[in-house]
Amino acid sequence: MNWYEDEVKELEKVHLTIEYEPETLFYGSSSIRLWTSLYDDFKYIKPVNLGFGGSTLAACVWFFDRIMLSYQPKRLVLYAGDNDLGDGRNPEEVLIFFQQLVAKTALHFGNIPCYFVSLKPSPSRWHIVNQFKSANTLIKNEIVNSAHTWKFVDVFNEMLDVSGHPQKKYYSSDGLHLSDKGYELWKEVISNHITHNY
Repeated sequence: MNWYEDEVKELEKVHLTIEYEPETLFYGSSSIRLWTSLYDDFKYIKPVNLGFGGSTLAACVWFFDRIMLSYQPKRLVLYAGDNDLGDGRNPEEVLIFFQQLVAKTALHFGNIPCYFVSLKPSPSRWHIVNQFKSANTLIKNEIVNSAHTWKFVDVFNEMLDVSGHPQKKYYSSDGLHLSDKGYELWKEVISNHITHNY
């Protein structure tokens, strides 16, 4: 986990630079970190961007206490797990990390509403798409059966074309990170879930 240390140290200081008390924690990997319009897109729920590049769901659990405990949020939005599968972990391991993060969230923040943004169907990782589908299904079922303060936000199907393949317009040239259109879609889908529980 040492390779995350510089970014984590910066995230530990973010709360000192924000002029308001954040209500919504956006936590996870580079899909969160690179969301440059996030503060404008979600101004109405006072967001803070706590994403760090390349992070896995395992890393989100590992660094939770250091990054998150400066806040008293009203809600949490999480995107992580993508890089775990990219690194060769299996969907069952991703589920275990999710369960650990659910437990930490409940311990420190109580029963706040939380939103797990489904793993996205990236062109660059299409060769392991079945792993992504499996992880999404495991986590969705966990939320339905056990994690009742959580909502499953499905961006996977929203990012496919009519033939069931990723729409390239939603991705940057590397086929992994999001384009501006991708973030516009995520803003719409996530906002729809949050406003229903606002």
